[in-house]
This record gives sequence, C-alpha cells and structure tokens, in this order.
Amino acid sequence: MDTVFVTGGTGFVGANLVRLLLDKGFKVKALARPGSNRKNLAGLDVDIVEGDLLSPESLARGAAGARYVFHVAADYRVWVPKPEKMLAANVQGSINVVEAAAKAGAERVVHCSSVAAVKVRADKTPADESSHYPGPETIVGAYKKSKFLAENAVLDLAAKGRPVVVVNPAAPIGAYDVKPTPTGKIVVDFLSGRMPSYIDTGLNIVAVKDVAQGHLLAALKGRVGERYILGGENLTLKDILLLIAKISGAKPPKFKTPYAVAYAFAAIDSARAGIFGGEPLAPLDAVRMAKHYMWFDSSKAKRELGYSPRPAEEALKEAVRYFTDHSYVKGRAAAAAQDLTPA
Repeated sequence: MDTVFVTGGTGFVGANLVRLLLDKGFKVKALARPGSNRKNLAGLDVDIVEGDLLSPESLARGAAGARYVFHVAADYRVWVPKPEKMLAANVQGSINVVEAAAKAGAERVVHCSSVAAVKVRADKTPADESSHYPGPETIVGAYKKSKFLAENAVLDLAAKGRPVVVVNPAAPIGAYDVKPTPTGKIVVDFLSGRMPSYIDTGLNIVAVKDVAQGHLLAALKGRVGERYILGGENLTLKDILLLIAKISGAKPPKFKTPYAVAYAFAAIDSARAGIFGGEPLAPLDAVRMAKHYMWFDSSKAKRELGYSPRPAEEALKEAVRYFTDHSYVKGRAAAAAQDLTPA
C-alpha cells in the first residue's frame, strides 16, 4: 500500500481528495494545525500530522515515506485586511512543502495552484495554460497575487529538479465546503434570498470531486514542470443562478446590477470593514475581478491526463444538497433539496 501526504486535507478540495485516495487504497497522512477544525476528516482512517506550512519539521514528518505529496492547503480569502500572513502561508509554505517532499524522495508533488494564476482574456474566450500574467503588479487581489507567486516559485523548483506538477482548479463546488468558499457562498446567499440580482460576469464551475480526481491523475500522469487547468463548464453568473433556481425551486434572479453600482457599494463596504472590522458583504477585489469573465479551457488536462469533468448542473445539485443538509440554508429551498436525486 503506497503512502501519500496531503496538506489541506481538512479543507474543501482536500477533504474530497482524501476520500478519493482512501477509496483507491492509499494510506493517507494529512497535515492539520494544532486545534484546527477536523470535522471534514471525522471517521476517516487518516494519520494526522500536527503542524503547519511554515514548520519544515512537521512537513518532513508528513512527507517521510510518501510516494506522492499533494499540497492543497492555502489561505483562501477574497478579502483580507493584512495580506502578509496570506503571502507567507501561500508562497513560503508552498516552497517548504516542495522541499520537504523532495528531500523525502517523493515521486511526485502535486501543487494545487488556481486559475487565479492564469491570465483571463479580455475578449471572453476561455484562457488556457499558455496565458500568463507578466507580473504580480498586474493582478487584482492579495489571494490571486499569492497564488501567482507560489506557482512561479514551485515551477522554479521544478526547473531545478524537484518533481512538481501544478494543477489549476477553476471554481469548485460540491460537498464538504464547510466555510463555505467564495463560490459556495454564492450558492448559500442565493438560496437564502440574499442575492436577488447578479452582475455581468462569468465563472468556470467544476465539481469538486472532479478536481480531486484531477489531482490524482496529475500525480500518475502529469509532466514535471507543467500546469493543468482543472475546469468544468463556462457559465455566466446569471446562468449559474438560474441553474440553482431550477435545482432548488428558489426564485430566479430578478435583475442585473450595473457594474458601476456594484463597484460603488463594494468600495464603501470594504472601507467600512477596514475601519470598523468584520468582513465586507461585497469585497471590492471580488467586484474588480468580476469585471472579467473567468472562463477557462481544460483541453490539456483532458488530453494528457484523461481528465473528464461532469456537467455543472450535477456539481450544483451536490452543493445545494450539502448546504441544505447541513443547515446552511433553511426554509423552502431546504425542503426542495431533500427531493434531489443522489449524485
């Protein structure tokens, strides 16, 4: 039985990856911070390695004896008042994981980057792995900058001989999204009646189970030093909300909010949060990013890895079911979700 080491196993993508790896017969070790919420790993046969991304000693313990190392952990927040900790975790943490894995003799290190590190195209055509930002100064938001810098850092290590393969998930959706993530929050907010309108933007929606499968395929078939977009279906935000309405029985979105109005509200709300604390309802960086259609092309992963994502509607059904079953959503939407056919 081969051993694997997973960082971020307590999180959304990581929890789905851990379950896939266990189903495939791997022995799984998972990094978890002392005192962290381990609800997503409850009842699973997983060896917990206590530590964090900035502790090389704990990473060495985790990587020891692992054939594959999956680095999925990240500080994922669209809005952050002070980005220094995020940069340290996402950039230096990624370097630490790769170096620990290489020293332990891992056959492959799969680094979970993001489509945030892939430059979107102004003409709304889907971007692929050949699309690069010229530098961090051209990127909106601390999270996107951190993922760009982390990806560049690990690809530099790959050029120096570390066995790194990069995957770039799009907007995953599905079960075990406990926080929830910004994409999951769209589903929760819409079902809860807190999102009656939409802005003109687009996302690539992908089932989180397919993202997990893509990580394993990258370990087995990925080429060192390459990156692979793990996407699903390109949809406008309006079409995403219409699908959620169809699935759940919720009311369709009523109207489109002009970008200028959304920007003005987000600017005021983010300024308020910066002064008085708390998280803004509409982070300014999120609205600035939404000005571009975040559409992507997964052809390379399909061609080289055998990656095969399911339709977005299936992923959204699973997300609606998870959020209603776990009381993120109540009322009529929750009752309708009980009737959904199991995925």
